[in-house]
Amino acid sequence: MKNSRQTLVIRAALLASVAFAPGLVLAQEAPPADEAAEEDAIVVTGSRPIAESEAAALQIQKNSDSLVTVVASDSVGRLPDQNIAQATGRLPGVAVERDQGQARYISLRGAPNYWTTLSFDGINVVSPEGRDARFDSIPSALASQIVVSKAVTPDMPGETISGNVNIVTRSALDYDGFRISGKLGAGQTEYGKRGEYEGSLTLSNVFDTNVGEIGVLLSGSYYERNMITDNFETDWEQVAQDRRPGFATRFWARETENKLYRLTRKNYSISGRVDFRPDPDNTISVRSPYTIFTDDEARDNYIFDMDDRQGDLVANTAACTGGTTTPTTSAYADACINSPFAGTVYGIDINQRSTLRAFRQSVFTNSLEGKHRFGDTWGFKWVANYTKSVDDRSVVGETRWDSPSTRTLRPTVAYDFTNPQLARVQLFTTNQLSGPTRFQAGTPVTAIDNFTKPLSSFRSLDAVDPTKAYTFKGELSHDTALFGGETTIRAGLQYDQRTKINRERELLLNTAAQFTAAGIGTTYLPFSLDTPFKGKIPLGYTFRYFNPDAMRDYLDRAKTIQGFTPVSANHYNVRERILAGYIMANSKFDWGSIVGGVRVEKVSNRGRSLATIPGVIGEITAKSSTTMAFPSLHLNFDVEDDKKLRVGFTSGAARADYDQLRPNVVVNDANQSISGGNPAVKPERAYGVDAYYEWYVQPQGYFMLGAFYKKVEDVLYTSRRTFGSNALDSNGIDRSGYAFSGITNGGSGRIFGFEAAVQFQLEPYTADLGLPDWMGGFGITANATYNDSEVTKPAILDALGVTLSPERKVPLPGTSQVVYNVGAYYEKYGLSLRLQYQNRTTWADGFADNLADAGDTYWADDDELDFSARYELFDGFEVYFDASNLLNNPGRRYSDPSNLLNASGIPAVRNGQYTIEWERFGRRYTGGIRFTF
Repeated sequence: MKNSRQTLVIRAALLASVAFAPGLVLAQEAPPADEAAEEDAIVVTGSRPIAESEAAALQIQKNSDSLVTVVASDSVGRLPDQNIAQATGRLPGVAVERDQGQARYISLRGAPNYWTTLSFDGINVVSPEGRDARFDSIPSALASQIVVSKAVTPDMPGETISGNVNIVTRSALDYDGFRISGKLGAGQTEYGKRGEYEGSLTLSNVFDTNVGEIGVLLSGSYYERNMITDNFETDWEQVAQDRRPGFATRFWARETENKLYRLTRKNYSISGRVDFRPDPDNTISVRSPYTIFTDDEARDNYIFDMDDRQGDLVANTAACTGGTTTPTTSAYADACINSPFAGTVYGIDINQRSTLRAFRQSVFTNSLEGKHRFGDTWGFKWVANYTKSVDDRSVVGETRWDSPSTRTLRPTVAYDFTNPQLARVQLFTTNQLSGPTRFQAGTPVTAIDNFTKPLSSFRSLDAVDPTKAYTFKGELSHDTALFGGETTIRAGLQYDQRTKINRERELLLNTAAQFTAAGIGTTYLPFSLDTPFKGKIPLGYTFRYFNPDAMRDYLDRAKTIQGFTPVSANHYNVRERILAGYIMANSKFDWGSIVGGVRVEKVSNRGRSLATIPGVIGEITAKSSTTMAFPSLHLNFDVEDDKKLRVGFTSGAARADYDQLRPNVVVNDANQSISGGNPAVKPERAYGVDAYYEWYVQPQGYFMLGAFYKKVEDVLYTSRRTFGSNALDSNGIDRSGYAFSGITNGGSGRIFGFEAAVQFQLEPYTADLGLPDWMGGFGITANATYNDSEVTKPAILDALGVTLSPERKVPLPGTSQVVYNVGAYYEKYGLSLRLQYQNRTTWADGFADNLADAGDTYWADDDELDFSARYELFDGFEVYFDASNLLNNPGRRYSDPSNLLNASGIPAVRNGQYTIEWERFGRRYTGGIRFTF
């Protein structure tokens, strides 16, 4: 809003050609009514930010020659949307994936999140993590507008399959003269009563000089969220020694654990932009947004190693005849004594990890762009971009505390996993009976830190992965008459080079002599804090948080006797070069328009790493190259002035992420995981058609109904299994039980679905309906997407050609069958209230090659309910209140063996019983002020 009482006019003619932000752009006095009517103007008044900015966004969508949805900056500000993922997640067909309760990834129309690309002002940006566009590191304060393109056109990179999210940054030329706007707020999280703080400031001015207009804009934002997370995790496995009847469908908890987080997350952004417009035909701009996301994490991790004595169990195929309370083993996986979901395991190991992380991601993107018109028919635009993304995965320190080998010094654990929403454990001392292998539960124990757990290792990791990207793009356009219509022909060339480097250094102490030399204590209590648990999950025991200052002291002491050494086995350097050319035409007719063309890309990859394969020494280099063509065609029919029918054909290819193209494996001891590269993996090709009907209801409202279909070839999926080898063991660390994952190609598949959206406000209809004027403030927004996907996962064969896992049909990873948003709002007399609900159904996380780890993994249904309130106190100044995650439902991931069992001829039904991860984050409340002058 330029002024909350001032009327702003956004002209559709300009909206159709320039990406302006509704409610924040082209601020000027309202023209005469007849002039506004001639130009189909949309009036946006600051006192109605919800209804009128949405109306302006709908006008942009209506005038677009391809399928887009738009979020205006007023819309970003009106909800508790701190980052781009949250702001975009309320649009039709958009689903989000969350981390620690915060929206992180975006999925369009239920498709995998890596099918969605991210761009700043039309230039694709590689996120710090790689090709999976991560949106939680981008504050919404950077954007004047967010444009989600679901219809891919030739000027977009070929890796755009389901769509692109374009962040249109703010420009001083969007406003008249000097402008200042900002936000300042604070709040509290439910768990731990910890603080939440946010602020932003934007300054801009336009200078009319002798050589033209110069616009200068500076902006900055800050967001801090301190939080506590409730968590439990369980790893399931088939046990080789369990051969009692029914063993094929029986899976045991190899370990169960609690990861208890204390987090401080921050988002910063600094953005500068200078626009020079010497005349209406020429504009040059320099843009430099810089965003930083930090995650300072203190994690107390208590792991109960249930299968520690698995080898004591002797395989037996006979049916059980009776149980005993004094087993001769730990009783793990003994089907005659315990069940997978309830029982007691005697004298097990506690693996405790105390981890202090200093995680940091940043994106610094710099663009120099020019747009030029030559006469009435020719145009040329160009852009040069340099982006540096940094993924800092450093661990300040991690200590491991392990139970001794003496069984009577270890706990006996009674477990109850019958409720998939809670893993219950009870701790007891362990008493030895007659004989060396006979034990029973002793005295109940509440304080877990009373058990003996001496320090076994101290580790610090320095891991900073930079990605450098260069983009050069030029496009020549020509306006002409073609096929009886006004046509713009566009031809362009684009070159991209992206290089991702992984470098790690580690400091590791794991002997008593090293601990003594460094002066590091080996008992936990002096290392801990006497602070009560701040979460709400019933743990079944009490514990002491570790002291972050003590961890930093351990690091300082460790560095006095030992330096950091390179973890060369995890190093890699992957470079990607893309040379692209495209030609396209946009023709306008009395009945509508056609947009079509083709893009051709040559992609060259080179990966380097040190060998981690036995018998191979030195550096490995792997190269690959592909050339692909991506045609597209979009037809837009003006059924009536307020009704459109859109039909389109698109194509694209999703390439494996950079770390997945490396010719080695990466070991992560902190997460007990090993990920493998596959430089030979092929791109995932997709061809799609869609048809959409849009009705822009007059005088106010919107209805949309659409259908889409995509055919997919060489589907990329992550194969997951237990590593099962000691080949990567080192420094006394057994990695054979680590989770291994690697990218590979599957067969072909498809995804199809339907999408609907509706948006109405009562205001224009109150008189006709005989309603009082105050009821005109009520409005609704709702949208829903239904998906059905199926791809072929090929059979897994051993070296002799024996089938280890049969071919089977699985859904596309990351696809929810149903995604919907429902919102209700009231906006009148300076008051804006909104209640918004989001829901997405279960989606696949990964597919297993065998049943060793209880099969495929899925994320359960995810939903969130948010409330926001705004009240304008006076011109340009309002107070706000936001309440987020009001339902406080957990995030839950689970294993499901049913698909693999059925493919193997064993009848099974999915029940979601095998929870592998469960987290809850608490409600959040913030309030503050917003101003615009």
